[in-house]
Amino acid sequence: MIRDPLYPAAALACRSARRGQLLPLGAVLVALAGCQPLLVEPAASEADAPASRPTAAAVAPVVEMAVRAPRPHITLESLPEIVEPRDLLGAMAREFSLPASQDPAVLRELAWFSSHQDYLDRVFGRGERYLQHITAALRERGMPLDIALLPVVESAFDPFAYSHGRASGLWQIIPGTGRRLGLKQNWWYDGRRDVIESTRAALDYLEKLHAQFDGDWLLAVAGYNSGEGNVVRAIRRAEAAGLSTDFWGIKAYLPVETRTYVPRLLAIRALVEDPAGHGVALPSLANDAYFEVVETAGQIDMGLAAELADIEIDALYQLNAGINRWATDPDGPHRLLIPQVQAETFKVALRKLGERERVQWTRHQVRSGETLSHLALRYKTTEPVLRQINSLRGNTIRAGAYLMIPHALQAVERYTQSADSRAARQRDRARAGVRNVHHVKAGDSLWSLSMLYGVGVRELASWNAMAPGDVLGIGHE
Repeated sequence: MIRDPLYPAAALACRSARRGQLLPLGAVLVALAGCQPLLVEPAASEADAPASRPTAAAVAPVVEMAVRAPRPHITLESLPEIVEPRDLLGAMAREFSLPASQDPAVLRELAWFSSHQDYLDRVFGRGERYLQHITAALRERGMPLDIALLPVVESAFDPFAYSHGRASGLWQIIPGTGRRLGLKQNWWYDGRRDVIESTRAALDYLEKLHAQFDGDWLLAVAGYNSGEGNVVRAIRRAEAAGLSTDFWGIKAYLPVETRTYVPRLLAIRALVEDPAGHGVALPSLANDAYFEVVETAGQIDMGLAAELADIEIDALYQLNAGINRWATDPDGPHRLLIPQVQAETFKVALRKLGERERVQWTRHQVRSGETLSHLALRYKTTEPVLRQINSLRGNTIRAGAYLMIPHALQAVERYTQSADSRAARQRDRARAGVRNVHHVKAGDSLWSLSMLYGVGVRELASWNAMAPGDVLGIGHE
């Protein structure tokens, strides 16, 4: 451990500033580097990271002598900039409260992070859209701001991340847990990818785990990754072995993934706290809300919304990743997240639209042989939506009757981040070997098709943008 000779005064000034206490000006000046991190720590990896990482021997800490540069003159006018940084990551780091660690697992993860500047640029570039909202939610609940970095570990701040275990979104929530936490999931919308709803649900779950594990945030984070049952069992085994029941005491009894998961969070936290000390440069993120929540009062086509806001449709989907299709869910939520700089433009344009102009409608005359399921497939909608709009009690439709059908304003391919477009890109990727297209029949499953074609279930699922536990839809390719 290397300490600044001014450490006691620095620590006093830093603690006092955080508590809103006043110190004599002399004490503040002596504590010039007071709120700067003083310990050298290491970092972690995550979703789009390579599987292999350096060994413990490769990351032995190196202690170097440093000569301090002349200290700049500080005036009272400059102090507010020091106490309240405008940079989001810097502001977060000043409020970190999880315990720092020099555990070898943390050092290994920190070594990986600090040697992958391009990865950090990518992750925090994506994270700028969501971080301010997450930190505000944490502050409101009085939770550690360190937890705002958990999506780095979970999804690399990719709202469309989808794991083989069917976890989805920034916080990688599985369907069952999502339903338990009140996240709506249907053909139109998936709350696990909605930044507002998924953050609410993830923090609800973490608060519950925090209470369950007697106020230990590291155990709460471990439970978030592995499930509370695994943590409870690990605590019992550690107690039986005479070990401590904190994370480090129970670590050996947790699933392998969780043994790395918590150190990875502590590592990225250490790196954000002192990027220069670890040889990296983090982007300067504005410490202001990135988006505004705008009520739409009903269903709206995403292509139209992008035009009204004067932004690319991809950018709109990145903020509204819970929307699965070409339009918002007709049953809500009736809101869109719009970048702050475009929010007023969008609101003004939206007020000029009539309700029926927000989605495209076709008056379709039913022909002999057509069924509701065929029409739903043709117009990229669902049977329940067609029944609801046309006041149908069942699936029976008569030839010659007229149905009102909502559909995309633009070519479906333009909606590049809809669930269908993302799945199509995954299926169409070039791969080695012979490509077979199979039309799903009743009774088919990923397991039966894997046996038929001699491939693994996980590979088959990945090629088709699915998870191994997903159910196949009859008639799909």
